[in-house]
Amino acid sequence: MRHAKARLTLNRFTSWRKSTLISIAKSLLTKQRIMTTKTKAKAAIPLIERLIGLGKENSLTKRRNAYRILGEHRLVNLLFKEISPRFNNRKSGFTRILPWGFRRGDGAEMVILELTEQKEKVARPKKEKPATKTEIKEIEKPQSPEAKPKVFTKDTKEQVLPTKKPTKKFLGGIRKIFRKKGDSL
Repeated sequence: MRHAKARLTLNRFTSWRKSTLISIAKSLLTKQRIMTTKTKAKAAIPLIERLIGLGKENSLTKRRNAYRILGEHRLVNLLFKEISPRFNNRKSGFTRILPWGFRRGDGAEMVILELTEQKEKVARPKKEKPATKTEIKEIEKPQSPEAKPKVFTKDTKEQVLPTKKPTKKFLGGIRKIFRKKGDSL
């Protein structure tokens, strides 16, 4: 009898369901945040909580148990060295589910599954943008001391930059469909 054995079966065979949950756990550990369906996220949370709980105690036995689930040494090292130390002051609640919306094809409820303690991202320095037409007000150096410097403003023709042609045709050549009345067949 199957009394009190309820679980989210995800309408899959046992081995298929286990591999689905393991792949969700692997991608969550590497990316810190993934988008999936609500039922898959709810089914994967106990596995992820167990893995992070294993990673809190850095022993050979715990590493072997984590490797048995994850199957990659790289992920086990990531779990034990980077992810689990972030959760040392927590007993549980390592993940959270944020609602996202509904999938367009079948209407399944989509969520964002993420770790509660995120790795801080290092901000990259912004690249300098090229000057636009309105920002160009350039002064040329005079060639002789008596010559006056030239100031470029909006009114002069020299200030206008050449416009770039679009790389693709307008809407992929849709103009061929809508021809003018005078065009022959």
